[in-house]
Amino acid sequence: MPITPRLTDPNAAAHERLYRTLRQQVMHGELPPGKPMTLRGLGKEHNLSMTPVREAVRRLVAEGALTMSSSGRVSTPELSPERIEELAAIRALLEPELAARALPRAHFALIERLAAINALNADAVVRQDAVAYVRTNLEFHRTLYLRAQAPAMLAICETVWLQLGPTMRALYSRLRRKEPPQHHRMILAALKAGDEPALRLAVRTDVTQGLRHLVG
Repeated sequence: MPITPRLTDPNAAAHERLYRTLRQQVMHGELPPGKPMTLRGLGKEHNLSMTPVREAVRRLVAEGALTMSSSGRVSTPELSPERIEELAAIRALLEPELAARALPRAHFALIERLAAINALNADAVVRQDAVAYVRTNLEFHRTLYLRAQAPAMLAICETVWLQLGPTMRALYSRLRRKEPPQHHRMILAALKAGDEPALRLAVRTDVTQGLRHLVG
């Protein structure tokens, strides 16, 4: 008996597009902490009906990328110092492990790719572009961690990055750094040397140092 092909649900496709767009905006800090939004407003902005908007927002709330009050008010996360400290601790535990697992597969081409991303990160610092800084910083880490071949760990990391995105944007806007952080260079040096302890230390320091400004 032939299998009847499933018809594509236009609402499902629309909700997936909106979900990915909003997820990226939150993770990269394109939206500030506590930014309010409405389902109707999102629908109008993206030319979508309420059904795909509601489904996309529901997924993002479940991931912690958005918050929803008891009255239905939707906004980007505003994190307490305690919450920031907790998320920083998760990063400090998981990301050095991901980097260590990636180390045996960190061949020359990967290190060159990371160096190129780091150059874009440094350029964002010079231009004081907080959103570009957050985006290239996460791209640097994600490119390395993909080589760990540990998708469950990486998925947890991305959920943490999602919750921190707006806060990280606010932090880097406030600090107005003039020089890129040195820890990416330390990560690259450890990868080239095949030095796992140095790599773990560099990653742990890199992912926690900025957040200390928010809880100190």
